[in-house]
Amino acid sequence: MWVEGARPRTLGAAAAPVAVGTALAGADGHVVAWRAAAALVVALALQVGTNYANDYSDGVRGTDAERQGPRRLTASGLVAPTAVLRAAMVAFGVAAVAGLALAVAVDLRLLVVGAAALAAGVLYTGGPRPYGYAGLGEAAVLVFFGLVATAGSAYVHLERVPAAALPAAAAVGLPACALLLTNNLRDATTDAQAGKRTLVVRVGVATGRRLYVACLVGALVAVSALAWARPSTSMALLALPLAVAPVRVVRSSPDPPALVGALLGTARLQIVLAALLSVGLWAS
Repeated sequence: MWVEGARPRTLGAAAAPVAVGTALAGADGHVVAWRAAAALVVALALQVGTNYANDYSDGVRGTDAERQGPRRLTASGLVAPTAVLRAAMVAFGVAAVAGLALAVAVDLRLLVVGAAALAAGVLYTGGPRPYGYAGLGEAAVLVFFGLVATAGSAYVHLERVPAAALPAAAAVGLPACALLLTNNLRDATTDAQAGKRTLVVRVGVATGRRLYVACLVGALVAVSALAWARPSTSMALLALPLAVAPVRVVRSSPDPPALVGALLGTARLQIVLAALLSVGLWAS
């Protein structure tokens, strides 16, 4: 039950930028094992905390009452809302402890970055003005699951941000945006009814579908740009065939169960792309 509530299928989106950022540092010949492990703990714990916080906030607001996807702990009544909130705080606490260790060892300015990431997780659907209800979720994902996580994972080893971090961040951050778009396409009708104005609700389903495709195309463009300077990273383009099935579903099917399958396909694409990109970076 608690594992289901943590949404383990979303954890690849948290691990992917850490793997790529660590590989960026490895390409420059300097990786500290415990720092890599701590960065991964931070990313995963923040993701789990955000998932529980989202479960709690959407549950108490009534947003998840008629949702089409997997059940949620709060909305389904499986767990008391206060227990879900405590679980979120525990996960955020784990992320804070690991992040503090990195900041003390590397650079205390990382505390500011960590605080911003934690606030982003809490305020996505929590607080008086949740930004996820204002259509800003995808932008936050690109910033925190792309640039911050990728560049930060390289920084904790190198104590600088390599130039390749920007295209590498786009390569993993844009598929993460595509994941959220798929989720919001699935829930567009119920979100609109509940007053949750996600980006898809704001721009419409048809535009949301086009944005999904644009995110995946952008990720492949980013890989190609990175491969210009580091040819071995072009192996990440081998993940391209995995985009075909989810793109076909997202472009043509309004059926929520089919979109759940597209969500899984997009997650698979991101994981494989990040793994191949990491190998290519290590080889460069």
